[in-house]
Amino acid sequence: MSLMAPKSVLFILMIIFISAKLISAQDECQTEESGDCVSKSRAQPLKIIAIFSILITSMIGVGSPLFAKYIPALHPDRDVFVIVKAFAAGIILATGFMHVLPDSFDMLSSSCLSDNPWHKFPFTGFVAMLSAIVTLMVDSMATSFYTTKNNKMMIQPTSEGDHELGNTAEGGAGGGSHFHAHGHHHGAALGSSKGPIGTQLLRYRVVAMVLELGIVVHSIVIGLGVGASNNTCTIKPLVAALCFHQMFEGMGLGGCIMQAEYKPLKKFLMVFFFSITTPAGIALGMGLSKTYKENSPTALITVGLLNASSAGLLIYMALVDLLAADFMGPKLQGSIKLQLKSYVAVLLGAGGMSLMAKWA
Repeated sequence: MSLMAPKSVLFILMIIFISAKLISAQDECQTEESGDCVSKSRAQPLKIIAIFSILITSMIGVGSPLFAKYIPALHPDRDVFVIVKAFAAGIILATGFMHVLPDSFDMLSSSCLSDNPWHKFPFTGFVAMLSAIVTLMVDSMATSFYTTKNNKMMIQPTSEGDHELGNTAEGGAGGGSHFHAHGHHHGAALGSSKGPIGTQLLRYRVVAMVLELGIVVHSIVIGLGVGASNNTCTIKPLVAALCFHQMFEGMGLGGCIMQAEYKPLKKFLMVFFFSITTPAGIALGMGLSKTYKENSPTALITVGLLNASSAGLLIYMALVDLLAADFMGPKLQGSIKLQLKSYVAVLLGAGGMSLMAKWA
């Protein structure tokens, strides 16, 4: 798993590069914003406030689960953690369905785009579907690859101590949640990138990395739109909605990072990139606001397709790797009462984020 963090950094830089390229498009559609709400001088301080407020709330959201292990009531083995994670998964699900996907539909059905092919075929649904399938492929193949690599470590011990560790890990791999609890007992050894790890822990790590990549894509796009806009009537409610969104989406990601039991440096990098992407997108949009053409066909197509792919990924991750994995797991299957509480948490999270679609 040690190679996945550098790859994610390269992926983030690639997205930023693509965003910068589309900003230079000059073929703007003549639908400029106008009215009392449009003022660059009044929008500028709002954007600066947005950068710092979103950065702080993002750090609080993604960082809180990492420190929750020091609070007994919020330990991963406790019911409260499961309920909070279900709430955060509802946030992520609603983000895909109620925010990212509708934005993509609006962009790719814009009157600024040519009738053929953009109005002849539902590209948003098609790209979102392909994105979900590709996410499944990445999820499955990454798990398979690292499982094979992990099994080789188990059967090729380098010392007597490693042989004993390999047998312990192999026994835990079949037990899922039992291994996860056992993994804390061997903390440093099983969390090491050089030694074998259990199947459940490996799944947590793949899920955390794939989820972060999906969140990063739409965070940059959202930030870019805020930074380029000079509509104060839009920015004000949008900043409040984004703070709410980033905090609770961060809680979902932070819970996955904590369960993945990464080393401190990897945890820091994942928290850093989640926290910085939206503010960086806003700063990028501000710096290039003079040349950014929000209604240009190039911008609409590029951002619309990125939103569609991000929506497919987020919906897949929320339903399959977060909700289905937890609700079909032994802890929730063993308690109808806890299931009902978690369902309520999912509905509250999804409902609250859906309500935010009125302003963002």
